[in-house]
Amino acid sequence: MTRHFPIVIEQDANGVFIVDCPLIQGCRSYGVTMDEAIANIREAIEACLPGEAPGENTTFIGIRDLEIAVP
Repeated sequence: MTRHFPIVIEQDANGVFIVDCPLIQGCRSYGVTMDEAIANIREAIEACLPGEAPGENTTFIGIRDLEIAVP
């Protein structure tokens, strides 16, 4: 059986890729390369699965950009 997990990938000012799985609270990782970051988040998600993480019965809707004026 396979399950699909959405991930959000960002890159910080130093070029490090930060990866988050929004379906699992606190499930984040990083990598110097995109491949390393994806391998690391896969490992983090798999580590959360035996206890069935919160949000297991949720449906991913999407990611949106929010624009906020800052002083």
